[in-house]
Amino acid sequence: MEIILKEDVIGLGYKNDIVNVKPGYGRNYLIPQGKGVIASESAKKMLAEELKQKAVKLAKIKAEAEALAEKLNAVSLTISAKASSNGVIYGSVNNLQIADELQKLGFDIDRRIISVKDVKTAGEYVATVKLHKEVAAQVPFTVVTEKDAAAAPVKEEAPVKVEAPVEEEGIELDEVPAQDEE
Repeated sequence: MEIILKEDVIGLGYKNDIVNVKPGYGRNYLIPQGKGVIASESAKKMLAEELKQKAVKLAKIKAEAEALAEKLNAVSLTISAKASSNGVIYGSVNNLQIADELQKLGFDIDRRIISVKDVKTAGEYVATVKLHKEVAAQVPFTVVTEKDAAAAPVKEEAPVKVEAPVEEEGIELDEVPAQDEE
C-alpha cells in the first residue's frame, strides 16, 4: 500500500515522501493518526504541485539569504569590553553583543542564528551567521579593551564633502571680519 507522509515518521520517511507500507500499518495507524494519506493518482498530482510551489518559495528565500550574506561579509565589527590588566575579558563576548552591534549598523539579525567560539581575550575573531540551511555569512569582529577603545581615534566611515560657500554681494571670502576673543 502506498502512503504519502504528512509528517516525519521515524524509521519510515520524511514529510511528503511516498512510501510502501503494509496495509494494516497504513489503515490502522498512519491514516487515523493524520501522519499519512493514501497515495492515489489525484493525491500524487496535488503533492507534485505543492512541491513545485514550495520549491519556488524556497528558491526566493535562499536568494534573499544570499543577498544578505553578501552584505554581512563586507561588515567588520569592533566590540569593546572590560578587561583585566593582562587582557582577559571579564565574562565573554557572545552572540548577543554581536547582534547588538549588527543592529546598530541596520541589520536585524536574530541572535540565535549567530554562532561564536569562546571569546575571552582581546583580539580578532569570526562569527558565523546561519541565514539559511545552505547559506552562512562570516562576520569578522575585533574585541578591544575599553582602555584601548578610549585611546583609539574614532574612525569616520566616509569623508564629508563640504562645498565652498557662495560669495555674497559686497563681502569677499578673504575679508571676513575677525571676532574679538575674550
